[in-house]
Amino acid sequence: MSKVNKMKNLTIIILLFASASYAQQTKRVFETQGYEDLIDMSFSAAERESMQDGLMDYYNSFKALHDFNLPNSIPPALVFDPLPVGFLPGTMQKPREFELPQSVELPSNPNALAFYSVAELSVLIKNQKISSEDLTKLYLSRLKKYSDTLECTVLLLEDRALKKARIADKEIAEGNYRGPLHGIPFGLKDLFAVEGTVTSWGAMPYKDQVINETATVVSKLEEAGAILVAKLTLGALAMGDVWYGGKTRNPWNLAQGSSGSSAGPGAATAAGLVGFSIGTETQGSIISPSNRNGLTGLRPTFGRVSRSGAMALSWSMDKAGPMCRTALDCALVLEAIYGSDGLDKSVIDAAYNYDASRSLKSMKIGYFKNLFDENQRNKKNDSLTLLKFRELGIDIQPVALPDNIPYEGLSIILEAEAGAAFDALIRSGRDDLLVRQDKYAWPSIFKGSRFIPAVEYIQANRIRYMLIQEMDKLFREYDAILTPSFGGRQLMITNLTGHPAVCIPNGFNASNSPTSFTVLGRLFDEGTILHLARVYQEMTNFDEMHPPFFMD
Repeated sequence: MSKVNKMKNLTIIILLFASASYAQQTKRVFETQGYEDLIDMSFSAAERESMQDGLMDYYNSFKALHDFNLPNSIPPALVFDPLPVGFLPGTMQKPREFELPQSVELPSNPNALAFYSVAELSVLIKNQKISSEDLTKLYLSRLKKYSDTLECTVLLLEDRALKKARIADKEIAEGNYRGPLHGIPFGLKDLFAVEGTVTSWGAMPYKDQVINETATVVSKLEEAGAILVAKLTLGALAMGDVWYGGKTRNPWNLAQGSSGSSAGPGAATAAGLVGFSIGTETQGSIISPSNRNGLTGLRPTFGRVSRSGAMALSWSMDKAGPMCRTALDCALVLEAIYGSDGLDKSVIDAAYNYDASRSLKSMKIGYFKNLFDENQRNKKNDSLTLLKFRELGIDIQPVALPDNIPYEGLSIILEAEAGAAFDALIRSGRDDLLVRQDKYAWPSIFKGSRFIPAVEYIQANRIRYMLIQEMDKLFREYDAILTPSFGGRQLMITNLTGHPAVCIPNGFNASNSPTSFTVLGRLFDEGTILHLARVYQEMTNFDEMHPPFFMD
């Protein structure tokens, strides 16, 4: 059958499912053989007839599921396990050696303080050279001044933040210093619930939604003394940078979007509106806005950070992590948020070890040579990055991604899970309220996901299992692997396997917008890649450069 005729038959299937009873659908779909084309099988007339009663039983089962109210917060009973065969994460927790600055001075221009790193701010607050309340007021004033320009803020939490900042100052004055995040203001991607506030998920159907719980990530940060000042934008339902209130802007180029879906955290952190922020990634939503906005973004290992209280898009791929000015800042934030909470069953308790004194010469580091050699958009700056590492005396070795996996078949994993997560939205018809309605937007993807057979979803996950073993072979040889941030399929692959990644600024393009490269690490070994990123940043100054329009 020709491709054109197959597409016609698939169109017939969609129309039938939209307009007919299930009994009619079953008979007429089989008559057209359109569904057979979709699943790449062929049945005889007798085989079709013999399946009719079974399909009606399926229909009754489906109807029972559809009639049941299933909130987005309910996960599947099946939990994704990223651990390869024979791999056990380390559980021996060593003393973490961050090597924070010994002393930091206040700048003559108070606005310059907004761009200080978390590490620098922590020293100032600990030594009481600045109060948490004054720092919080600075960030709140900048949020009020620039949020409309950047379209990056959903909700300002002024009263709540100032109250907690005063408590932090009192604790520190009394000698009860909680650690490097104590008194530091931060922003939160608005798919995390905070009790008593709206949690909009960036989408019109949910813009007034109040979830009466506080996400574990927020609770852990506040236990560490951090001050939540704002809930920041995300592309609607964690796609892109378009939300119900507009399009979040790139502070380096206001004509350009901030990229997504952690668009608000990217823009607000880069523009000095918060000390750091928390984003999420399913397939690029920390890496992409970190690249666009010139930030250092950490995508932790799948299972490292609890997602309890966060919107679910893909239960087997969603991850939460920090978006900061430096790799050291990411390391400090991860210290506060990692570990199990008894709620998110995907979290694996493993040691988080960070040693700032470790020599890079003791590491074995690879790089995806074919991706660096490709004529990709950041080839010049990526090539200079490789030279920087070689200047350290590191003999980085060429490596390659597995080539025996049918990668094109694995995208259905995210789409099927996303379709399940927002099935109720589609059935309600309220997906029409979403701003984006093109063929690549969520409404089309969610509806199309209904035609992914459960068998194919399971087969894709079996291939994913094979991919996990193949990537494990690679990382058993190397402590870290360097890659272009968007080279080849590595972003999709490492999100499927759950490996950690840190995105690091490495220059500017011809339009004077930031560029980046990425360091990939072994499962649960964020400490190594953050240390490697920190050493690179100590050799360069890209992390110290900020969008000029927001420096006043």
